[in-house]
Amino acid sequence: MTERTPPATSGLRSFFLAGFECASQRRADNRRLDLLVSTGHEAHAAADYAAVASHGLRTARDGMRWHRIETAPGVYDWSSVAPMADAAARAGVQVIWDLCHYGYPDGLDIWSPAFPERFAKFAKAAAAFIREQSDDIPYFCPINEISYWAWAGGDMGRFNPMARKRGGELKRQLARAAIAGTHAVREADPRARFICAEPSIYVYPSSPSAKDIAAAQGYCEIQFEAHDLLTGRLEPELGGSPEVLDIVGVNFYPDNQWVMGGGAIPMGHHDYRPFRDMLAEAHKRYGRPVIVSEFGAENTARPAWLNYVAGEVAAARAAGSAIEGMCLYPILDYHGWENDRICDVGLFGMADADGRRPVYEPLADELARQRLRFEGDHRGSADGRVVPLRREAS
Repeated sequence: MTERTPPATSGLRSFFLAGFECASQRRADNRRLDLLVSTGHEAHAAADYAAVASHGLRTARDGMRWHRIETAPGVYDWSSVAPMADAAARAGVQVIWDLCHYGYPDGLDIWSPAFPERFAKFAKAAAAFIREQSDDIPYFCPINEISYWAWAGGDMGRFNPMARKRGGELKRQLARAAIAGTHAVREADPRARFICAEPSIYVYPSSPSAKDIAAAQGYCEIQFEAHDLLTGRLEPELGGSPEVLDIVGVNFYPDNQWVMGGGAIPMGHHDYRPFRDMLAEAHKRYGRPVIVSEFGAENTARPAWLNYVAGEVAAARAAGSAIEGMCLYPILDYHGWENDRICDVGLFGMADADGRRPVYEPLADELARQRLRFEGDHRGSADGRVVPLRREAS
């Protein structure tokens, strides 16, 4: 197998990205979630892609649902993906495809050697399918949030595989699958680019004792474990190597900093770590382009959170860190995983029967201001068209 050094820059089409929530796990009660259905994105992909493009978002994260596509071992039905790929292409939006966003086919034992093997075959087939749709360089996120999945599914039993006290084991199994999937995709299309999206966290010690300080520092270090497994820095016997890690994705939400054993640290508190320092740490550690692969807040906090994160990204870039994108996630309001409530987190609300979605104007206005900050008055799209900072009236 010939390894290659990934390009030095991300090559993303726009600095700001749209993220379509595509989780498809089974909950602890065995109910299968499918956020692409419940948000209406599956039904209204054309309208959704036109909408994000109208706000200058020319790159998006979207998902392939492995459990929907692999109808039998090695048998693939791409009918759920083709309309979304076509809609994105017609809107001029570059897609980063999540290949496994917590969901996998029923009957597949995630703990078995068959899991990474089946995933690699699926990933290779997915890359071949996307290459048939477009000559553009493809982008993939093989396994979304290895660390969070290991905690939620391997330690807390919140969703599949509903295990407890097996988080470390699950993390390594997911890393095996991600490594195998990355190599398999490159076999189908050597041009492919990859994002590894992992939570960016900070944990403050519960007391000034040396024991508690060490415990908090150790927890902070764990956030890099998935990336380190992929690069082979940690447990190289899993197959990791530096070439596996391409674009470093960090996910950052308002509750991503907390006191060890306690509650969240609010932004502005003296114990709150500036996000610029967390970004700089990720860039320095791996020397790869970094994107904020997810960030967002709920209700009226949405524009303020965008303003804060963008300010920290600007500061990190000014200090020399290669931060090359920010993904508004989720871009659509969605039904909560546990209680089906409408979570008003998006730039766009729930769709009507014709696919029209209300725009949350305060967030749209803040996005326009931040696009001016990072992209200038206008930014040309890949096909040479000029994208206005604010959508034109219809």
